[in-house]
Amino acid sequence: MILIDLALAIIIDWIIGDPYSFPHPTIYMGKVIKFLENKGRKVIKDEKKLKGYGLFIVIVLCLLSFGIPYIILRLISNYKIIYHIINIFFLWTTIAARCLHKEGKKIHDDLIKDDIEASRLHLSYIVGRNTEGLNEKEIIRADIETVAENTADGVIAPLFYAVLGGAPLAMLYKAINTMDSMLGYMNDRYRYIGYFPAKIDDVFNYIPARITGVLMCLVSPLVNGNIKHSFKIMIRDRKNHKSPNCAYPEGAVAGALNIKLGGANNYFGKIVEKPTIGDAKIELESVHIIDTIKIMYFSEVLFYLFYLIIYGSYIKFNF
Repeated sequence: MILIDLALAIIIDWIIGDPYSFPHPTIYMGKVIKFLENKGRKVIKDEKKLKGYGLFIVIVLCLLSFGIPYIILRLISNYKIIYHIINIFFLWTTIAARCLHKEGKKIHDDLIKDDIEASRLHLSYIVGRNTEGLNEKEIIRADIETVAENTADGVIAPLFYAVLGGAPLAMLYKAINTMDSMLGYMNDRYRYIGYFPAKIDDVFNYIPARITGVLMCLVSPLVNGNIKHSFKIMIRDRKNHKSPNCAYPEGAVAGALNIKLGGANNYFGKIVEKPTIGDAKIELESVHIIDTIKIMYFSEVLFYLFYLIIYGSYIKFNF
């Protein structure tokens, strides 16, 4: 039953996350993506053809990431215990709450110890922007934005697709998100080959990002926020981002914590000006990183509770 398997996958993620030595499926997704990218660049020099090749990479990764777990689960479907163990394993590997918590908190702990260099280094592992020269407030802002954004695509979106199509669809989503993180940059190197990976990631995150924003607003009182104010900021600033999705979770967090996010960032040596999100009623502090992590967990639990209610209602009215 997906209800129980999903709950166990969430709990396992909370307990052990993604161990560094563990051969995580996304590692192999990344290897396939890099292999296909390198092979394509060797033979394709035309920009339009490279753009089309990016779509080919998307198709191949989607077929593999959905097909492999689907076939495995079908082959072992008669062996119930083994089936559920493997299903839980697949689901667990798509959820990144504990990993996000761990990496985000490292930066918080560095700042508490006044180790600005360590915080910049650890931040560089989880963001695409340049971190050299960032001051404390900029580091805190970047960390909060990353945790907020990744609550949508690393936590709620995998759960959403698991509910819709089980582990195979959750794995397919994970592949799409991995492609975007590797290829979906609007710089000279990835502008063409990364066009379709980025656009398809936007499509797949469209609904989950908005669900995440709503969940974050609803749990805002648990971090001394206000539901009405969180919704107000999220709706007001929902378009203040180059992504059609990211401003929803970032706006919800900004509203919940009464802080301001967004602004200028340095990407690959180029300053990119971004609109701001939220109002600076409170100055950014390292404690806001912890509050954002709490919002992530509370949103995950609330998503599952809503699913539990909906699933229970469906069972009740159909049996």
